[in-house]
Amino acid sequence: MAIDPDRTFKPINIAVLTVSDTRTGANDTSGDILAERVKAAGHRLAARAIEKDDADTLVTRLDNWIDDPEIDAIVSTGGTGLTGRDVTPEALERIKDKEIPGFGELFRWLSYKTIGTSTVQSRALAVVARGTYIFALPGSNGAVKDGWDGILAEQLDSRNRPCNFVELMPRLMEK
Repeated sequence: MAIDPDRTFKPINIAVLTVSDTRTGANDTSGDILAERVKAAGHRLAARAIEKDDADTLVTRLDNWIDDPEIDAIVSTGGTGLTGRDVTPEALERIKDKEIPGFGELFRWLSYKTIGTSTVQSRALAVVARGTYIFALPGSNGAVKDGWDGILAEQLDSRNRPCNFVELMPRLMEK
């Protein structure tokens, strides 16, 4: 990470969403890892929820969080695989204004180092929707660690050089 000590850290408000038909508050380890990393990085955990793998339900939850001025970014875990129940990318397709293709590409490159060619089964992605960043990671603990530690920790740090997602936030709604 290229942290510029002359820049000020600007904490942002991040919501964590777990997408799963089987996880509960008691066994949501990937959501726990994300929430812990958000707070350890100095950001505010603005909201947290678990939703079933249902595109309509996900769109409703995401729309509510996007419209909440207290949420700057959403990080989800789960629902990015290839099975019939994995619908997170389809839900994001319905609400996105812009896709951030490099996020999924970089995630799969990082993940390849850990799980090899199995990374091709991941549909991790990121979008901007009405001025809110949404990052969709696979549901495994390793994938969450790869995504946060390898990409989001740097890109959500306003001190990161040469650029970062935080510094773009005031301009996301420009016309």
